[in-house]
Amino acid sequence: MRAFGRHGLQDQQHGGAMSCVSRIIDVKESLWKDNEERAARLRNSLRSRRVLMVDLMGSPGSGKTSLLLETLRRLPASLRAAVVEGDLDSTVDAEAVEKAGWTAVQVRTGGFCHLDAAMVGSALETLGFGSGGMGTGEPPFDLVFVENIGNLVCTAQSDVGASLRVAHLSRPEGDDKPLKYPVMFRTSDILVLTKADYDEVLTAGGPAAPFDAGAVRERCRFLNPALRIFETSCRTGTGLDEWAACLIDETRGYRRSP
Repeated sequence: MRAFGRHGLQDQQHGGAMSCVSRIIDVKESLWKDNEERAARLRNSLRSRRVLMVDLMGSPGSGKTSLLLETLRRLPASLRAAVVEGDLDSTVDAEAVEKAGWTAVQVRTGGFCHLDAAMVGSALETLGFGSGGMGTGEPPFDLVFVENIGNLVCTAQSDVGASLRVAHLSRPEGDDKPLKYPVMFRTSDILVLTKADYDEVLTAGGPAAPFDAGAVRERCRFLNPALRIFETSCRTGTGLDEWAACLIDETRGYRRSP
């Protein structure tokens, strides 16, 4: 497993309160624009090489890593897949992916709350995709999963260059999240409702917290009518084959695209 960090941005003091505030706003706007442009270049480069990159987003503990591992197990041997893991620190998830037999690169952001296109581009370069992840020729992988940092806010607002954005929402988090964090559900292509067995597990030891999957679907469809929704459980296997089949079809479609 390969891991690398990100140097944090250093704030500088400027004379005058107004000039300081204006300077910060300018820097943020510039960084945002730079990331959007880099993400678009990265996405176009991967598309030209027929590589599907998937951005996996969701809260800490929503089941992203467990679902990723179950998904990898269901991929055909002919489909070459790799994983970019994002965390503030540690290499726990990347180690789990590699232990399962897959190639992984860990990005440690050192406090940054989401991945960006530059970080992902560096990870792709480490995976053999060329400088900044935007090389030419036959790519080393057909499918790249980017497991973003656990966060429902920042990750939804930062483009990493993926062509497929997947939100995760687990039953323990509650059914009100589309109301509280609409950007995540508005900007995603797919929503995976994880831990479908949660009610069953809690009921065995006491009353389960209510989770209205129908209300979630209704709220999400209001925000994003094109959103595709899957419901899964890594414990029981519910919905895993259907979810994996969707990704396999998406990847094969990319490989066939002109």
